[in-house]
Amino acid sequence: MSKPSFREGILAAGLQVMLRSGYEGASVRDICAAAGAPHGSFTNHFRSKEAFAGEVLDRYFAHTKEFVKKALDDKSLTPRQRLKRYLDIISGVLADDKWSRGCLIGDFSLETASRSGLLRERLEAIFQEWRALFAACIAEAQAAGEISPAFDPMDLAEFLLASWEGAILRMKVERGPAALDRFKNIVFQTIFKEQK
Repeated sequence: MSKPSFREGILAAGLQVMLRSGYEGASVRDICAAAGAPHGSFTNHFRSKEAFAGEVLDRYFAHTKEFVKKALDDKSLTPRQRLKRYLDIISGVLADDKWSRGCLIGDFSLETASRSGLLRERLEAIFQEWRALFAACIAEAQAAGEISPAFDPMDLAEFLLASWEGAILRMKVERGPAALDRFKNIVFQTIFKEQK
């Protein structure tokens, strides 16, 4: 009889530990303890903590894309309303965690991009895919005359994501929604202002 695999449990636990403690703060020992897995199981399934973190990022981004899909695929809303809907969904998720955790993609960008080529490349690929999803919705809003066509949709998507990630960082410091609310209010009254 073969031994049970702890791989999935380690990944699930690792995601939660890294959300709470970050990349540097999450030790392999802590991850295995949270998974109820022997320490040796980690090295049986993952060649390094860095490679493990890449898989955790993929898992986190897959979950994030579910929120993107929920908002941006909702054809009962206009494209501009869909963009706002995504920010509102994420605000709700962050509120459920009492403003104490942010976005793993943003956190890893700050913590690992200067030290890990593997994670930096993975983060760049994630941002490119993420940006493209928003750029398509922004282009649709521009074509519908909802928002100004003054800027390229890809540039606007980059601005949206980068600024939103910054607002999430401030939210973590302040432990409250003010930075998120401020960002949403300003961006939808300026850059994404509804055209008359």
